[in-house]
Amino acid sequence: MYVPPALRMPMPQAQALIESHPFGVLIGDDLQATHLPLLLNRDEGEFGTLYGHLARANPQWQALEGRRVLAIFSGPHAYISPSWYATRPAVPTWNYAAVHAEGPFERLDGGATAALIERSLAHFEPGLLDDKAMLDDGFRDRLLAGIVGFRLPIASLQGKEKLGQQRSAADQAGVAAGLGDSAAPGAQALLRHMHDQALGTGNP
Repeated sequence: MYVPPALRMPMPQAQALIESHPFGVLIGDDLQATHLPLLLNRDEGEFGTLYGHLARANPQWQALEGRRVLAIFSGPHAYISPSWYATRPAVPTWNYAAVHAEGPFERLDGGATAALIERSLAHFEPGLLDDKAMLDDGFRDRLLAGIVGFRLPIASLQGKEKLGQQRSAADQAGVAAGLGDSAAPGAQALLRHMHDQALGTGNP
């Protein structure tokens, strides 16, 4: 990913984006791609470790095993109209936040995969953990047989935040006003992200 120094995210901010936008894209060197949720453990390794699972019927896990792979996470993003800038002339653009994580694909054994599913439920919907009517033990065992768990120790972590930081205060204010008035999907999310970064709350 091309990341000019002024747009580079600090590592804790890149990790925070993964945690708040965990639905990523897993890509191997054969350019197969799978869209899936990934959980980050910040405490494993220099940059953290990602955990996820693939359907056993998905042939990608066999192609990825032991290979270096790329996981892409997209944060808030939206179209930026040149009419929002105080400075003229100007061109339209797209502002966004994104993170790329690279590392080796390591398949988990059955016990670690079961623990990963428990962790995933605890993260996304903890009420299901004890809901035997929804997830009884037999049904859970059948589900586990149909998936392949994996971990991705992150060897390289890049975060990019293109929010118009290089523009004047008047231009940035115009963008904030334009996003606030926009009905486009993602505009309000991007505006909240910009506000959090300005307050310093987006970099835990």
